[in-house]
Amino acid sequence: MTPTRNRGLALAAGTAVISGVSIWVNSSGVAAYGNPTAYTTAKNAASAVVIAAIFLAARRLRGADAVSLTRPSRPRQWWGLLYVAILGGAVPFVLFFGGLASTASTQAAFLHKTLIVWVALLAVPLLKEKFTPWHGAAIALLLLGQLGLAGAVSFAPDAGIVMIGAATLMWAVEIVATKRLLVGITPWTVSLVRMGGGSLALLAWAAATGALGGVMPHTSSQWAWVALTGVLLAGYVLTWHQALWRAPAVDVTAVLVLGAIVTAVLAGVFDGAPLAAKAPWLALLAAGGLLVWLAPKPVPVPVEQRALT
Repeated sequence: MTPTRNRGLALAAGTAVISGVSIWVNSSGVAAYGNPTAYTTAKNAASAVVIAAIFLAARRLRGADAVSLTRPSRPRQWWGLLYVAILGGAVPFVLFFGGLASTASTQAAFLHKTLIVWVALLAVPLLKEKFTPWHGAAIALLLLGQLGLAGAVSFAPDAGIVMIGAATLMWAVEIVATKRLLVGITPWTVSLVRMGGGSLALLAWAAATGALGGVMPHTSSQWAWVALTGVLLAGYVLTWHQALWRAPAVDVTAVLVLGAIVTAVLAGVFDGAPLAAKAPWLALLAAGGLLVWLAPKPVPVPVEQRALT
């Protein structure tokens, strides 16, 4: 494994931890807000503000050469950033949290974790990433472990299932588009565009539908949930793009599935969910993550990407 890939997978593991915490926290955040779309808009806007603040602080600390933004130089890059903002940072969030309101959380979690399958199907032909038997075994273990955690999963085509499935596919395409963008554009640029542009799109939609008044928190509890989930989402996006810049898309997406372990542990400790019965499935998830980490002959990161900061 190259040092670049090692660091990328370590950052992806950090993203998985944040994701696991966020999934557990968001269930309470949505309930406190009542309206999934308003909640999504508020927390995404909060995350955009946090990312901007972190960028300015990091730039002052490390200098403009180390923490920089990139102006797109080709139409393809502009279109890619537009996709990341609208169909990565806006529409799928509305679909996912809207679907979550009418679908069992276990089924929603399993559907979202199939993200690795769609990313693999796209990354191999479009990004020319290698898919080894190690990857196949790792993905099988990750999916089996997640299916065991979810229990009985029904895929009857109700509205919630369709919305969550559509959001997952949009995010899969976004990952591939982002990986291409990161060849010539810094991760900081993609993070700011995704959450800044996505938040503007969500606010515009709320204004067009007359729901803008519901986006602003009205109680101290709502303010607290928006602040907490906004910080978590900012951490997720920043570590995710830094990981994706350094390591193959299939590898970092597979590591992301390990967030399910964090969610299960939190639910067991704080919600009284039976954790012992889930131990075999959690072990399968851990084994799948280990296989990804040990997979030989990783795809080298392009020289152009290593030169970016």
